[in-house]
Order: sequence, then structure tokens, then C-alpha cells
Amino acid sequence: MESVNAEEFTVEAVERALQQLYYDPDMGKKNVAQKWLTQAQASPQAWHFCWALLRSDKVPEIQFFGASTLHAKISRHWSDLPTGQLDSLRSQLIAQVGQFASGPKMVLTRLCVALASLILHVLPETWPTAVPDLLCAFQTGEGVTEADGQARCLALLEILAVLPEELQSSRIAASRRSQLRSALAVEWSSVCSLLQQLLQRADTPCGVRERVMRCVSSWLTLDIALKDSEGLLHSCFALLKESELFDMAVETIVSIISQPDCQRFADSLLKVVPQVLGLQEQLKKAVQDGDMETSHGICRIAVALGETHCRTLLEQVDHWQGFQALVSMIMSCTGTPGRYPVDETSSSLTLTFWYTLQDEVTSLDAERQTLYLQIYRPVYFQLVDVLLQKACFPRDEDYATWSADDKEQFRTYRVDISDTLMYVFELLGPELLRNLYDKLGTLLTDTTHPSSWQDIEALLFGFQSIAETVDVSYSDVIPGLIGLIPLITANNIQLAETIMFTIGSLAEWLADHPVMLASVLPVVLHGLSNPDLSVSCVSALKRICRECRHDLHLHASDIIAVSQAVLVKEIHKSPQCMWIMQALGFLLSALPSEEILGKLLSLVTPHIQQLEKLANELPSSANKLPTIHILGLLSNLFSTFDLNKQSERLEVMRPVQTQPRNNNPVVVVLQQAFPLIQTVLNKWLNEPEVVEAVCAVFEKSLKTLIHEFAPLVTQLCELIGQIFSAYPQASALDLTRQLVHIFGCEKDHFTPITALLELITNITMSIFQLGSRDHPDVVESFMQLHAQVLRRKSELYLSDHLDIKAVFYCGILSFKFPETPTLKATCLLFTELISHCEDVPAVRELLQDDGKLLLQTLLEAIGGQCPSGLAEHYAEVLFSVSRNCPSVLSLWLREALLPPGFPSSHLTAENKEHFCQQILREQASKRRMKDIVKEFALLSRGLEGTEYTASY
Repeated sequence: MESVNAEEFTVEAVERALQQLYYDPDMGKKNVAQKWLTQAQASPQAWHFCWALLRSDKVPEIQFFGASTLHAKISRHWSDLPTGQLDSLRSQLIAQVGQFASGPKMVLTRLCVALASLILHVLPETWPTAVPDLLCAFQTGEGVTEADGQARCLALLEILAVLPEELQSSRIAASRRSQLRSALAVEWSSVCSLLQQLLQRADTPCGVRERVMRCVSSWLTLDIALKDSEGLLHSCFALLKESELFDMAVETIVSIISQPDCQRFADSLLKVVPQVLGLQEQLKKAVQDGDMETSHGICRIAVALGETHCRTLLEQVDHWQGFQALVSMIMSCTGTPGRYPVDETSSSLTLTFWYTLQDEVTSLDAERQTLYLQIYRPVYFQLVDVLLQKACFPRDEDYATWSADDKEQFRTYRVDISDTLMYVFELLGPELLRNLYDKLGTLLTDTTHPSSWQDIEALLFGFQSIAETVDVSYSDVIPGLIGLIPLITANNIQLAETIMFTIGSLAEWLADHPVMLASVLPVVLHGLSNPDLSVSCVSALKRICRECRHDLHLHASDIIAVSQAVLVKEIHKSPQCMWIMQALGFLLSALPSEEILGKLLSLVTPHIQQLEKLANELPSSANKLPTIHILGLLSNLFSTFDLNKQSERLEVMRPVQTQPRNNNPVVVVLQQAFPLIQTVLNKWLNEPEVVEAVCAVFEKSLKTLIHEFAPLVTQLCELIGQIFSAYPQASALDLTRQLVHIFGCEKDHFTPITALLELITNITMSIFQLGSRDHPDVVESFMQLHAQVLRRKSELYLSDHLDIKAVFYCGILSFKFPETPTLKATCLLFTELISHCEDVPAVRELLQDDGKLLLQTLLEAIGGQCPSGLAEHYAEVLFSVSRNCPSVLSLWLREALLPPGFPSSHLTAENKEHFCQQILREQASKRRMKDIVKEFALLSRGLEGTEYTASY
């Protein structure tokens, strides 16, 4: 198999290779055989040996390869067909289809695909009557005398089915594809006639009818008009009575009536409506019998008609009653009895229809909109009742038997219902909230008819769905709802959760009506001690503290006490504990200034003490996670502790001159905790997760405090230096970048920040010397840090101790990294660096000495396997060179591109010169520079003018 001489592509050699491919256990030999067989298929000899492989005495695997070879030759090597062989090929292929009509099926299918490919090559010029000829040949038995009638019929149907599919999958120019589509569509009437006969004949076997319906779906891809398929559609509706053909009939009907082009044939659509409505008895019986498959299928048909052609059917005002009946049928599908997804699966199919109907009605002209709103507003109120009924939880004993998958599907289903209710509110408005409120009030106050928790939960779920995303501030029922909530006995987890989510969704309303907080806050605080309500209750507390922070002074002590208790008892999982701390950060930062420090210290002290206890223990896996957890609590607390917003609010309310305040309480806490954090770090310096958690404490504080963090800058610089010296980490670099961003321009902090930058640069340079490939995150953060320095405080580059050359060479090496984020950060560094070639002498000297090296490296990156998303970042660097160093760019560029084959063997000298001229001309448009670089990258990869170009 090693040699690939043309003489060796014989039938015997092919059979030996197939034997090796299929049966040899050695994967190496299998691969060699596979490669050889691919070459054999591409050879001119394949036109001859393929027929021998199809002989009846060959095993199916060999016959299949023969058929696949034939298809490969016709589809990919058509130009190799010997002159004058077309007629022979066509007749032989038709004969072979006849020979294999009875099987094996896999060989028949490949031969049919090959015949379809041949037809697409010669239609309509060379063989304009291809489809009629096939219909004639396979119905009269010409060339297929050995096959019986049913096999001939199935073979013909297979050809007809694969013909449009081959057109869809073949690589054909758009104009040719359009021509072939039209040529095939012309033949639909004769094909349709045959298919309809086969469906209507009582003696047609079930398997043939299934194949007929597959043909219909295949030919629909040719944009067949609905009016030309009416008879077939009618026949398919009749097949819905036959259980073994039901599923296929549903698929075919849905395919036919889902064609968007059907909208041009309103008369044909109007004929379909009564056919769909005629399925209601069958639907009703299926629901009664618990036949989920049948009810699901009929529902699909009704929804397909209503959703796809809603606008067209609405515009037929004279036929409004027929469409209203269809809407009622879909409503019955939405309200299918039973619980989704255990008892039924139909209702979920209908939800998008209600969006469509609402959109179409509200976009009609004023006269028709008025008419239809009178009809459909009551329908949508009915829909709300149906949806809330469907959203009800089952009885507790039933729900306990559901699988985890069933429960997850039900949860998703309720989310979909929630989205639908939110959308319906746009149509029904405040009246919908009034309707829900009245029903809830009746349930809670009517002692003569005890209500189930499921009914109460469903109504609250409806409220929450709307309030979550819609502004309900103008609604007059929300105060009543807030008043009803404490009356609810939440003796069930699902009901209690929905109460919490409802309260959370009303947080913005409560901010405008703070007097109502006293009604609902105790409910939330009471639920906080229940771990089963963790997500919903903590979420509600966080939303209330965020939105209502300025009105919680009277409740602050209770909130802090309850929160602290559940944190100490570790009732909630770590993510919810973080949310609680964020909530307390919002709360504390809005308290009167004289109270903040005391309450903050009382809150953090137990956690600081626990951290101190852990710090005195030997590091182990047992105390690592608790340490990270406590540091996370602090960072989340500080992330929302923003006194600046409180100050802004006070200035708006009372614009008088205020005395400058003392240190921010967070700064006081951090100053007190700094020695402890230092101790923790000393124990865990080699544990990235702990170091990252420490850095997060300071990073969150920095972002919130901004310039008020100033008293800690020097200490933090020393701490970061200690971290990076022991174990270089991206989190330490990101924290340094925040320091530079906020304090880079303040002369009081110039010295510690400069010293830190010098230390980090020296250490990172040593990482590159030892091998930086294992630290792409560190390299990325290092590039981002220096880009930030150049952007915010380029004077730091005037330091005699900062090794700018080291930064430059680290950047050059970073261009070799495969990680996209690292390459983007490197491009950002060089873009900023080059822009300072005039105001920073060291940068100017560096570029004079090594600018050509930068350009060579950049061109090598562009000319290599350059991903499309990176080309524009490389262009940014080139644009910066063009704008800031135009005098030397021409020399650097031409010298860099001089070596033959650089940066790619695909590039000619003319390509390179053209690129140089374009780059040297472009100093104004960054967008144009990006296009030039993208084009050069494609040329370098030999991809210009290919399909890839469009997506690059």
C-alpha cells in the first residue's frame, strides 16, 4: 500500500485495501489503507473499477465502496469523465439502481445519490427530461426487470428524495443552484401526481407511504407553492387516522404549512383551517385516553398554522370566525389537562403562538386593531388563568414521585410561562394586576372555601413574573399585595420561595414607598434562617438593601443581627454568604456616619477572629477553604460599601459645606486587619487561591474607595511585592494595575508605585529567562499593567531603575504565545509604547535600536496562523508605528520583508511591495489599516478569494 502507482489501482488491489481497512486490527495499517483508497477514488481508473466492485458476487462493504466511488467521481471529478461516456454512465447507473432496488439499502442509497449528482450536472441543458425519464423507467420496469413492483417503487422514491437533498448539500455557485432549483420545481406537478396516487391507493404498503412523505419534505426545500400541494396535504391529513403513519404525517403536514411562502396563497391557507379544526375530536379523544403522542402531534399542526400564518389569517377579516376557532383550539392545547411534563407535553408548544398573535394584532391598522382587541383581550385574560393553572405545583405526594429531570423540565416550563405573562402584561396592562390581586385576596380571605397553597403560589408567581421586569410603580394594587403577604402561611418551601422572589421583585417599588418595608422585612428576616430558602431569601434581602438602603436605618440592627447569626452558624452555602455580605455593604454605607464604624467592626470582628484562629494553625486542606471563605466575605462586603454615593445623596438633599471626614471605615478595618492578612499570606504564599482571595479584598476595596484608599497604598505596594517575589501571580499584577489606574497620577504615591513596578518588571524578566510558557496569565497581566502605566503615568518610564528594554523584549517573546488574550494584551502594550516615542527618550532610543525587530515579529505573527480576531489588534500596532514613527517605518518595513519566503511562502515580491505602499500611505484611518492587515494575513495563508475570506 505504500506505493501509489496508477497501475496498482486495480479491482484486486482495491479489495485488498478494503479488507485491510475493515478487518486489520493495526490502526497504522488502517490509516495507510484509508489514504490509499482515497487516492484510488481520485484516480481516472476509478471510472472503471467502480462497476466491478458493484457486481452481485461482491460483499456489501465492497459494493458500498464501489457506489461511494461512483458518487465521488461524479460529484468531485466530473471533468475527468472520458468524452462520449455520459450516455453509457447514465444507463449503467440507472441499471445498477434497479439491480440494488431490493437492497442492500446502504448501497442503493449511495447509487441514488450518485444518480442525483449526475442529474445536477446535466440538468437542464444535456438531459432536460431527467425527472420524467426516471418516472417512466422505474414505473415501467425498464432496466430493473429483476426487481418486484414494490422494490422498483421504493428505488424511485429514494432517487426522488435524495435529488433535492443533493442539491442542498452540493457546493454549487448560487446562480447555478437557482437554475437547478427552478428546473426541478417545474417537475413538481408530475412528481406530486405520482406521490398522491401512492398515498391514496388502499393497497400501498406502509413503508412506501412513509417514503412518499419523506419525498414531500425533501421537495419542499425547492419552495413549492402551497396551492400546488393541496391534494397531497389533504391525503396527509387522512393518514392521521392511521397510528403507524401518524408521526410521519404530522412531520409532513407541519413541513408543508410552515413554508413562509404559503402567505402568498391566502385562499389555500383558508382551506387548511377547517382541516385542522377537523382534528379536534381526535385531539379530545387522545387527551381523554392519555395518548400524549397524538395530542402532541395535533397540537404541533395547529400551532404551525397559527404561528406561521397569523398575520395572513388575521387580514382575512371576512373569515375571522375560522381563525378565532383555531385560536380556541390552540388555547385548549395550552390548557391540556394534566401536569407538564409528566402527564402532557403539548402545552409548552403553544407559548410562542401567543407572542405572535399579540404582536400581529397590535401592529394592525387602527380599525382592524380595535376590532381584534375586542375579540382577543378576553382571550388573553383567559390565557392568564390557563397559564397560572398550568404553573401550579402538583400535590406534594405526587411531586415527591417526580424524577429530577421532570422537576427541572417543570422549572424551565414555569420560566417560559413567566416570560409569557410578562409579555401579555403589555397588552392587558394594570387591569391584569387588579385581576390577580382580586383573586389572591379572595383566596386568602374567603374562609368558606379553603384554598390550597398551590393556588396561592401560582397567583404570587404571576405577580412576580410581571414585577420582575415591568415598572409597576403606578399600580394601585401593590400596597394591597404587600399587605396580603404577611397573611400567607408559608408552610411549604415552594410557596415560601415564591413569596421571597415576589418581595425581591418589588424592591424598587419599596424604595419609593419605604413605609411598607415594615410589612415585608420581617418575612425575609424570618426566612433567612431556613437553608431551604437560601437563594430566594438572600436574593430578596440583597435587592432590598441595594434599592432601599437609605430607608433602612430603623431596621439596620435587626438585619445585621439576623445576618450575622446565620453567617456564624454557617446556614447558607458560600455563594449566598457572599450575597449577604454584599447586602450588608449596601446597608452599612447608607447609615448615619457616626454609626457606621461601630456596626462595621461588630460585623467583621467575629470573622477576623476566626481568620486569626486559622492563621495560627498549620496550613492544611482542612483550613484552606475556610480561610478563602472569610477573605471572600470581606471582599464582598467591601465591594458594595460605597460612602461616595451616600455623600452625593447628602449633597443633593443638603448642599452645605461639610467638614472633611476621617478615614473611611473600610480603611480603618483594613489597617487593623493588615498585620493579620500579612500573617495569612506568609502561611499561604504558595497557594494561588488564597493569594487571589487576599488580592480580591484589596481590589474590591480599591474600586469602591478609589482615592480614599490612599492611607494604605504604601503598605499594599510592599505586600504585592512580597507576593510577587514569592510566587508570581496574575492577581497581584491586576491589583497593581488598579493602583496605577487610581494613584498613578498622584505624586505622594509615586515612590512606592515606582519601586513596585521596578520589582515586578525584574521578576517577570527572570520568568521569561527561565521559561514563561507555563504562565500565560502572568504574561497577559504583565502586558496589561505596563499598558496601563503608559496610558496613566508614562513618567514612571523615566525612572533609571525601570528596565524598559526588558519590558520590550518580554513583549517580543509574548508574540509567540498561542493564547489570544495574551496576544491582545501584548498588542495593547506596544500600541501604547510606540505612542510615547517622542515624550519618553528611553522609548525613542529603544525603537531606534529595535524597531525593526518589533516589525519583523509583528509581520511573522500576521503571516503565520493568524486568527481573524487578532489581525485587527496587530493592525493597531502597525497604525501606531505609522502615526508616530513614519520616518523610519519605510526602511524597517522593506528590510523586514526582504528575505524570500518571509513571512510566508505564499507571498510574492509584488504582494509585499503593494503591502508596503498601503501601510506607508495609511496614517489617518485605523479601519482601513485593519482591512489592509486582514488582506495581507489572508494572502500569507493562501486564502484570499476563498469562502474563508468572507468570515475573516
